[in-house]
Amino acid sequence: MLIPFYIFSHEKGFPEYNSNERKLAELKAEYRDILERLDELEQQEVIGAFDKRTIIELSGDVLKEIAQKYENVRKGVGDMMGGALIETSARTILNQGISQGISLGIDQGINQNQRETALRMLKRGKMTIEEIAEDTGLSISEVEHLAGLQKV
Repeated sequence: MLIPFYIFSHEKGFPEYNSNERKLAELKAEYRDILERLDELEQQEVIGAFDKRTIIELSGDVLKEIAQKYENVRKGVGDMMGGALIETSARTILNQGISQGISLGIDQGINQNQRETALRMLKRGKMTIEEIAEDTGLSISEVEHLAGLQKV
């Protein structure tokens, strides 16, 4: 996980990398090697696709920040790191699934709280089914169903 900060070890050489194509090619080769090793680790299931992607994104972010004045370095290594991050449809689907799962979990939690509140109100017996439905946000039929379950 320290790979994103590895670029700091090269920071003092940025002026030379920026003006010397051979030195820049060496730096790019070093980062190409890092990307290949990350690919190998993913294939060996030492790290997952998410971890690999996170390392690459963070590396690109750090590079972009510290190499602002060195366009050749930023573009040369930064584009290489960015090129490793092709958004796949599988990744998009996963992210959508995570978002939907979170929303569904929140909705289920809210609905469960509404039911528990309605059951407590029914046990007190001081309100009508219609009043309980209105106060809890449940439908009348849902409260009637809960009332039927409570009597069993």
